Amino acid sequence: MAATLFSSPTPNSPKTLIPKIQPPFSSSLLLRSHRKTLAPIPPKPSLPLLRVSSSSCDAAPLTPTPRTLKSRLAAGETLYGLFLLSSSPTLAEIAGLAGYDYVVVDLEHGPGGVGDALPCLRALAAARTPALLRLPEPSAAWAKKALDLGPQGLMFPMVDSPRAAELAVSYCRFPPRGVRGSAHTVVRASAYGLDDAYLARCEDELLIAVQVESAPAVAAIESIAAVDGVDVVQMGPLDLSASMGYLWDPGNRKVREAVKDAERRVFAVRNNNGDGGGGPYLGGFAMPHDGAEQLKLRGYHMVAGAVDVGMFRAAAVEDVRRFRSAVAEIGEEDDGDDKPKDEEYWSE
Repeated sequence: MAATLFSSPTPNSPKTLIPKIQPPFSSSLLLRSHRKTLAPIPPKPSLPLLRVSSSSCDAAPLTPTPRTLKSRLAAGETLYGLFLLSSSPTLAEIAGLAGYDYVVVDLEHGPGGVGDALPCLRALAAARTPALLRLPEPSAAWAKKALDLGPQGLMFPMVDSPRAAELAVSYCRFPPRGVRGSAHTVVRASAYGLDDAYLARCEDELLIAVQVESAPAVAAIESIAAVDGVDVVQMGPLDLSASMGYLWDPGNRKVREAVKDAERRVFAVRNNNGDGGGGPYLGGFAMPHDGAEQLKLRGYHMVAGAVDVGMFRAAAVEDVRRFRSAVAEIGEEDDGDDKPKDEEYWSE
């Protein structure tokens, strides 16, 4: 994405960068696949002006960023996201351009590490799509390295108790509120030290999600949800089913009842805090027996509807099935008038 920045400074005041963005292609571009016309790509949320200090502006311009996930949740939006297991920057960029509200770069089950996540974050930033990083485990070391890359949020797996939730929050806070190590003068999260306002806003803007995905965690879910600093309680139905003894049956009635009971208790924490708007938001994964639309209807605030690897698997299997099941008609004579039209070349 090409961007030209203009500044209009006034004496003794910060400069305002006004982005003039020229996308690489029109947002009304229609994609063609197998001669089917898809709907136009939906526009991303509007971009606010970015204010930085004069010294930072003189050193290097910073690109504008979309509204934060936390501000959109506070405005009552339901956000729809994708999990990226492949660590592919190309698929990350496609996901962003497709219109997902957020993408979770998965370091827990995906093959990539922190170094592989960085190109994905850059691809998502180019597509103006917020990124979360799901850590391999709740630890200060993993959180520190992930936060320095500059995602909008972290997701901590296997948070089974209020104490574990408190520790997760502490990993995201600088002393004296937490234990996060400081290298803010040189890391990507602060624009490599060019963003003078980073320390003033980073903790308020960071979204902290903790995963409740075991029977003990469900039993303690009110206490986990009440921990100060926890922004999202993310239900983990697959691991929960394994914890309950139904590894091969995540749609078991007892598992579904446990999930819905946990949902009600998280909503109760929200309703009991302030004017019905306090407490953490509820996040979840769509399942074959419990689709994304159902999660939204039940009040989930963040819904992960798919996994990139699973989407490609489904598309690949269907493509092979369609080819092998097609009836081949082989003729010895060609019809000279039956030439393919330009629009039939969908793979250009």
